[in-house]
Amino acid sequence: MIENTQLDPEFGPQFRCGECDWVGNYIGDFVAHRESHHASIAEERKAPSFPIRELTYWLDGDKKVTELKEQIMLELERDPLWRVSDHPNLTLAETRERAMKKIRRLADQATSRPLEETMVRMSIISVVDPGFWTRFGVHFGLFFGALQGQASPAQLAYWMEKGAFTMQGVTGCFGMTELGHGSNVAGLETIATFDPNTDEFIVHSPTITATKWWIGGAAHTATHCAVYAQLLVGGKRYGTKTFVVQLRDTQTFELMPGVNIGDLGKKMGRDQIDNGWIRFTHVRIPRSHMLMKHTKVMRSGEVIEPPLAQLAYGALIQGRVSMVGDSANVAKRALTIATRYASVRRQFSDGTPGALETKLIDYPIHQHRLLPLMAQTFAMIFAAREMNTSYLQLMSQLNELGDAKGAAVDAAIKNLKETHATSAGLKAFCTWMCLNIIDQCRQSLGGHGYSAYTGLSQAYSDFAVHCTWEGDNTILTLQCGRYLVATALEARKGQPLPENLAYLKDAIKSGMVLETKPFSGKSAAEVSSLAALKAAWSSVAANAIVNAVRDFEAGVAKGLSKDNAYEFSSASRLHAARMHTYTYLLHRFVAQVEQSPAALRPILTLLAQLFGAHSAVQHSGEFLQAGFYSGAQIETLKAFVNDACAQIRKDAVPLTDAFDYSDYVINSPLGRYDGDVYEKYFELVTSLNPQKPVPYFDSLIRPLLERTNESQSGPELEIDQE
Repeated sequence: MIENTQLDPEFGPQFRCGECDWVGNYIGDFVAHRESHHASIAEERKAPSFPIRELTYWLDGDKKVTELKEQIMLELERDPLWRVSDHPNLTLAETRERAMKKIRRLADQATSRPLEETMVRMSIISVVDPGFWTRFGVHFGLFFGALQGQASPAQLAYWMEKGAFTMQGVTGCFGMTELGHGSNVAGLETIATFDPNTDEFIVHSPTITATKWWIGGAAHTATHCAVYAQLLVGGKRYGTKTFVVQLRDTQTFELMPGVNIGDLGKKMGRDQIDNGWIRFTHVRIPRSHMLMKHTKVMRSGEVIEPPLAQLAYGALIQGRVSMVGDSANVAKRALTIATRYASVRRQFSDGTPGALETKLIDYPIHQHRLLPLMAQTFAMIFAAREMNTSYLQLMSQLNELGDAKGAAVDAAIKNLKETHATSAGLKAFCTWMCLNIIDQCRQSLGGHGYSAYTGLSQAYSDFAVHCTWEGDNTILTLQCGRYLVATALEARKGQPLPENLAYLKDAIKSGMVLETKPFSGKSAAEVSSLAALKAAWSSVAANAIVNAVRDFEAGVAKGLSKDNAYEFSSASRLHAARMHTYTYLLHRFVAQVEQSPAALRPILTLLAQLFGAHSAVQHSGEFLQAGFYSGAQIETLKAFVNDACAQIRKDAVPLTDAFDYSDYVINSPLGRYDGDVYEKYFELVTSLNPQKPVPYFDSLIRPLLERTNESQSGPELEIDQE
């Protein structure tokens, strides 16, 4: 972009670059200077320290997955229905309508294509259009997931035949959250009372706080709902169970008798979802519509409960596991935008006339802003991979139990508790981490980050809900902390420690008196080695868990009940969960580095070191308190972080290239692969906001400009006559 300024009396016209402070007198010089901006991004790719494509294959799983991902990205880009560049200008109604148009097409694809392809497609859509991803996932992930996890084989077959899987005749929603209850599922107020005279359940919302709230799909779309309600049989409560309740007539779409539904309207983000509220007034459903894979209610009114009720909640972990992967995917997009822009944007120079300004990415402070976030993103990628494997193994184990008893059930319960706690901690800290990455990347764009057209302001609004749904992050963190305390106490009684808590072995042996041996290394290579960082984080996590155990036992010693003692130790439990989760992330990162191809190992090792060292510096007080690192060693770690950022800076753009998101998926002019950020940014803004007459000029602006002060029409005050 050229700004032709005033004539210089000696040299003639001056040409000013619209992208930096360069000024010159010759158009040829300007053209050469302009080309230097386009070369900025290209020069970043000249000599990567690793094979970019090989890293892409490693991150995706293999070459076939990468090729499938690229095929799907191209399909979406060429489909007019999947246009996303104009999202900021859509109204609430337009946003919802466009989302609904996509559902029909994707429903057909999801049920006719291989599962692997559908999973890859959905992972891309979760980045391209997160609101639609949620609206679609409410049916297939939550409603149908409830059927898969809670229905008996006969019930699942029945609902499949009714069209629950293909979305033909049945569109579902998930009715757990209430106006007065969210995380406390056991405290839900909706009641399902068994009527033995008619062999039905009566579903009822007894209070306003029992109103189902935030129910995605309820306002406009859903015909049925998987309702979580208190089971009441013969005057006795049996806890929260799942019931399928029809909301609307599938032919007329009129509300069923006793069902009231409303729209929750505009939200902070994800407006593609028609969230609504539902109230039930003595709604009758057949007994068979209670999902009875676990608890069963017989025609006689007899209630048969499973020997281990907690097995019913294994399927609910899936949402938390998926959000760890979603955090990694969204963070990849945010970092791609911020890193590519930082490699093109120039700001300030050394004062030499005509010299190019310095790239943002060349400033050490900007490297500190972005590259530790890059390391965090890789940590989340690998944690998501291992967490998904653990979840699949757990579900296979639970599905194979059948009527098994004894050791097999005990092993399954132990695995369920560990997977639940790990997924709870990872869901909390990875979603918090990703939300921070989005905002830090947005801020790194300067004023342009505030624009809805550069991609990150809406990403923040859309992602923020991840910190609340599928379990409030603080509550999940406390659940993880409770598991850590309970496991440590059981280990003290002789129970074996799970692999993820093997670092507690010395503390258990010493009776919860942790004596940390100070690390003896002094050089940066020693202090920042992966072995040292693993040992350091293990020491800090063990120390935090020991302190949480002490606080819990102090509460018990005060005469508090077990539950109240856990509340008494809630702050230390939360801290223990934080330290344990960071330790898990580092350990899993290192495990993936050790399994990686040789050509990728140097850069992945450096990223793992940066993750462990930067996180340690951020929590340096914990390492000093634990006694593992000294103050001097922390200073050495700080120096290593500086050096690691400088080294990784050379590979910053190639690393984002390895994420392999097309410009369509990035959907930000500032994150373009070719670096042509300013021209495309200008084109996008001007094309979506063409100049038009101001609609309220005559009604508001003109009267403002032409108004007459009332004081001018009144008598003049002659002050000289006083």
